[in-house]
Amino acid sequence: MNIHLIEDEALLRKTLEFKFKKEGYNITTSANGFEGKESLSKNLPDLVITDIMMPLVNGLEIVSHVRNVLQSDVPIIVLSSAGLEKTVLEAFELGADDFISKPFSPNELLVRVKKMFFRRKVA
Repeated sequence: MNIHLIEDEALLRKTLEFKFKKEGYNITTSANGFEGKESLSKNLPDLVITDIMMPLVNGLEIVSHVRNVLQSDVPIIVLSSAGLEKTVLEAFELGADDFISKPFSPNELLVRVKKMFFRRKVA
């Protein structure tokens, strides 16, 4: 399974990249939303994980780009330290499939990813 992680916090990005590779996933990363948007336009993965608060292009714009421009239903998990209800609701309205507030356990994210892939196989 191919995952694309868009996260501007270098330590978190590297930690998650290591964790997912260790679990056997193919993972590509982008350090900001602009890089992520460009990468997704060229190669759509099986799952997108994106932070919301990023420079240049934010995570809400990533969700909108995947759903409206790329016309894809690829699952999207949104990460954010801005756990504002308005932001969470906007992410879901734009088409996000799941939301995790920072800080979070990488193991929790891994479980959510596995469940997301399992649901897609069953459906």
